Amino acid sequence: MAIDKNAIKEHIRGIIVALGDNPEREGLKDTPDRVARMYEEVFAGMSYTNDEIAEMFDKSFEQPDASDSDNIVLVKDIDVFSYCEHHLALMYDMKVSVAYIPKGKVIGLSKIARIADMVSRRLQLQERIGTDIAYVMSKVTGSLDVAVVIEGCHSCMTARGIKKNGSKTVTTTLKGKFKEDKELQNRLLLMLK
Repeated sequence: MAIDKNAIKEHIRGIIVALGDNPEREGLKDTPDRVARMYEEVFAGMSYTNDEIAEMFDKSFEQPDASDSDNIVLVKDIDVFSYCEHHLALMYDMKVSVAYIPKGKVIGLSKIARIADMVSRRLQLQERIGTDIAYVMSKVTGSLDVAVVIEGCHSCMTARGIKKNGSKTVTTTLKGKFKEDKELQNRLLLMLK
């Protein structure tokens, strides 16, 4: 689904009017266009399904010696941002850590960061970001053993409502051996410190 920039411009103009301001005044007259261009960038992931994202970043390398081990590949502290689907509020200072156990092939490390970034560029829930990343990682690597840990701040909690700006939300998505094997979970926790 393509992002409709013209519709965004119309609606942003309407929001400006609904807020009681003049969309023709100097500081606001180009705002609808700026917001539409920004939304096209920050919501780029909305144009793709998880399967399409997997195809986009499906560049793996054969690694036959890694097929029967419990060696963990971990990329941690990937900076991403997203927007809460409940309030359209920014989720910020988000750090994503992605781990997997290779099953005969490995993925380029930058692809892991790209997957996390693209999945985050949607109207999202933090919990779903982890689930979506795990799905795409499994599809690309062929490994069912994937873990995603995300820590982030939500402006729907820090800038409005309860206004607790020191609060952070941590979510985990554990698949395969990471879900079943307590020793593997402990190894992962040590690696995340």
